[in-house]
Amino acid sequence: QVQLVESGGGLVQPGGSLRLSCAASGIIFRINTMGWYRQPPGKQREVVATITSLGNTDYVDSVKGRFTISRDNAKNTVYLQMNSLKPEDTAVYYCNLVPGRNNLWGQGTQVTVSS
Repeated sequence: QVQLVESGGGLVQPGGSLRLSCAASGIIFRINTMGWYRQPPGKQREVVATITSLGNTDYVDSVKGRFTISRDNAKNTVYLQMNSLKPEDTAVYYCNLVPGRNNLWGQGTQVTVSS
């Protein structure tokens, strides 16, 4: 069964940090470009960061210098380290292939940045 399971979200104060994890099963993880996406309240889902099979990364401008995407192919897991969090980072965060596959959107993990 193909599945992506996100974890690591929570409530954090502005300036704080969180590390999200996404465990993949049922796909040949190591050959796929993976991405983290987010959907803020009342807005559309957007891609935040991507990482290729070779480890090349790309970020949306709003998170450059604050977020770091990484992957561990041995563990079939992709991570998103989020530092210097801002209230506008509040969203449900999802992982998926790039481009996203409709059948792989999971529940996501809620990140709330608030004092």
